[in-house]
Amino acid sequence: MIRVGLGYDVHPFGDDGLLVMGGVEIPDAPALVGHSDADVVAHAVADSLLGPTGLPDLGELFPASDPAYAGASSIGLLADVAQRVAAAGWWIGNVDVAIAAEQPRLGPHVAAMVANVTEALRPAREPMGSGIHVAIRPKRGEGVGFVGRREGIACWAVALLEKG
Repeated sequence: MIRVGLGYDVHPFGDDGLLVMGGVEIPDAPALVGHSDADVVAHAVADSLLGPTGLPDLGELFPASDPAYAGASSIGLLADVAQRVAAAGWWIGNVDVAIAAEQPRLGPHVAAMVANVTEALRPAREPMGSGIHVAIRPKRGEGVGFVGRREGIACWAVALLEKG
């Protein structure tokens, strides 16, 4: 059985904290506002995995109303999701991520984001040990909408999952 999942996340910029995307701390950039570390990449990837597997969504698993998740590492939450996906008998073939951000420039951080997301997903790789292909592409808002006005960042993720 093969299924495709779509995940989406968006957060506005705030004044305090550190910008974290794909588990990478990005210096000299405004932080995103959220209950956890507001890592839009980790959140979008997690939701792309949870939907097609029939598992509860990210908000149900790690509710913002629970103080235990205040400031939590979203890449750690993604690793937890990968373990749940594997325990349900699924493995991940690939994950494709598009980030819409006018600022900061993310190109220099993409390789580190890919490495972090790939590592977090390792529990749900194919049983024969094949690697999970992760692609992350930053895009600009070109001055259009909330992204173009530099009010926040949006992220989409698509995942291909297989159950044997």
